[in-house]
Amino acid sequence: MMEMQESPRTPVVMAQLSWFFGIATIVKLLLIPSYHSTDLEVHRHWLAITHSLPLSQWYTDETSEWTLDYPPFFAYLERFLSMFAHLIDPQIVHLHHGLNYKANSAIYFQRMSVIVSDLFLLYGVYRSTLALASLKRNLIWLLVIWSPGLLIVDHLHFQYNGFLFGWLLLSLSFLAQGRDVMGGFLFAVLLCFKHLFAVAAPVYFVYLLRHYCRGGLVRGFARLSVMGAIVVAVFAAAYGPFVYHGQIQQVIRRMFPFGRGLCHAYWAPNFWVFYIMLDKGIAFLLRKFGFNIPAPVASFTGGLVGDASPFAILPRVTPLTTFIMVLLALSPCLFRTWKDPRPRLIVRSVAYAYTCGFLFGWHVHEKASLHFSIPLAIVAVESLEDAKHYFLLSIVSCYSLFPLLYEAQEYPIKVLLLLLHTILMWFSFSAQYSGSLRGDKEGGEKQGFEVGWVTKSYLMGVVVVEIWGQFLHPYLFGDKLPFVPLMLISMYCAIGILYSWIWQLKSILISFWLHFLLSLHYFSIFHSKYIHRQDHCWTG
Repeated sequence: MMEMQESPRTPVVMAQLSWFFGIATIVKLLLIPSYHSTDLEVHRHWLAITHSLPLSQWYTDETSEWTLDYPPFFAYLERFLSMFAHLIDPQIVHLHHGLNYKANSAIYFQRMSVIVSDLFLLYGVYRSTLALASLKRNLIWLLVIWSPGLLIVDHLHFQYNGFLFGWLLLSLSFLAQGRDVMGGFLFAVLLCFKHLFAVAAPVYFVYLLRHYCRGGLVRGFARLSVMGAIVVAVFAAAYGPFVYHGQIQQVIRRMFPFGRGLCHAYWAPNFWVFYIMLDKGIAFLLRKFGFNIPAPVASFTGGLVGDASPFAILPRVTPLTTFIMVLLALSPCLFRTWKDPRPRLIVRSVAYAYTCGFLFGWHVHEKASLHFSIPLAIVAVESLEDAKHYFLLSIVSCYSLFPLLYEAQEYPIKVLLLLLHTILMWFSFSAQYSGSLRGDKEGGEKQGFEVGWVTKSYLMGVVVVEIWGQFLHPYLFGDKLPFVPLMLISMYCAIGILYSWIWQLKSILISFWLHFLLSLHYFSIFHSKYIHRQDHCWTG
């Protein structure tokens, strides 16, 4: 996705990538018998809904609490998978008899469906790295194909994120090659699989408007019409049948359940963690000073109860508030994209958009940190500073997922995955940047991959937080205050992700400022030549 370094033969690259994917597949197969969350039953029930009911009832069925709430393309995917599930074990797709069905046939089929769907991730990574030098290419494969976050979320907890990120990486790879129509088409398809990726839609819109629809009013309008027609066609294919059956309002209600509350059951490590803790801290102090501060009636995770607020002191946060904050945080990136719509910057812009959505969005899941950590792996090989930033972010993102695996037998697995990932990152980045120079190329001082004392101190803090939550807190407090370890993980990881957001924002501002200065420089050269030519004409 960067400038061309070498042009290896496609079969050779695919063979090398298959080795990475093969190792990952072996690990995934070994994880099949391990813990899985209720998401496995959620997706099994979606198989039953789409197999047993007509399309007009998919988004109205309430046989189980696990109602269908993903966009239609994902429902169509479940319908496709249900045909194979029915051949393996008909009870998997039985609407009533299949409820909470935990036979090995159901578990193994669903686990294998995730593993096979990761082929989309394989192809997305392949297209994103084909033009890179072999060392950079291998490093990105390691960061994405062997991502511990994807292993934890997809192949332990259970979801289909690898499949979805394959579509995202495919879209970004086409944009980076200047093939804007295909990139826009694939992103539209992705939105019809999972709408939470729509946070990056403003970046796509501004980029395509400035990069694809340039070339004058007539040509620009024609291209805008083409792109608009493609997007409309994709959404028509997804939502058209539900419009026909009069179910579109029900589909929208299922997809956007704002009543679920500001935070997820486990607080995602974002800005709202600090806001909640500030509210609780102020309320605690005021009660100590004798003020009568009533306890909130509503819940942070369960949604608003009538007009009640889950906050004791601070103003209530609404979905509109979070929407405005995400747009405000995103505005520097949109402005930079408008002024400088270069393909090589699109991956950074999309990753920054997802970081904004994670930090300031409504009811954010901790798993959403993958939305920016996976794209940032693509640009982690561009510079030493990018590598240092990604090293910290990747560890924080993975550690923030630890509470998803709360059973004792999975504890060694998640710790081992993070440790191996950290070690592989360290040695790979060290190999990548072992010969980089500080200063000019001939007289510069060689520098390897090293992180500063602030990063080292922060990562040591991760170890301290984990030791406290896993060992010291149970020993000292027993079953009391069970929320404290989770709260500490959420707050501490929020600091690291907030740092990542600031780092990305600073990079955007610096890039925009340099672009502005360069434009001024070219303008001054043009202006001076124009004045010189005018003077020459007058003197002549």
